[in-house]
Amino acid sequence: MSWLKVTPAENVPLREGRSVCIGRREIAIFHLTDGFKAIDNRCPHNLGPLCDGITKGTTVVCPLHGWNINLENGKVLKPDVPVGVTTYPVRVIEGIVEIQLPEMKEAVA
Repeated sequence: MSWLKVTPAENVPLREGRSVCIGRREIAIFHLTDGFKAIDNRCPHNLGPLCDGITKGTTVVCPLHGWNINLENGKVLKPDVPVGVTTYPVRVIEGIVEIQLPEMKEAVA
C-alpha cells in the first residue's frame, strides 16, 4: 500500500466533507477538529453522498435518510444495523491530504 496525494488541505473546510475520485472509488474526505478522515462516499442504505452530510464529532449524518456513520471505523451507528463503509488511513504532509489505498499506483483528483 502506498500514500496517494489527493488535495490541498485547504480544499476541505473545517467540519465539512468533499468527494474525490481515485480510480473507480469515490471517497469522502472530512476535515474534523482533530484531523482528517476518509470513507467511501456512499451510504450503505440508499447510496446517499456522505460528503454532503453534517459532521458531528467523529460521525457524519447521511443527507438522504439520516443514518449516522462513524468516521473512524465506518460502522453505522444509527439505525443499529450490521453494515458499514470502508475507511481509509489519511495524513497531511506539507499541506497536502494523502490517502492510503490498497493496490493503487496513482491518484487523479
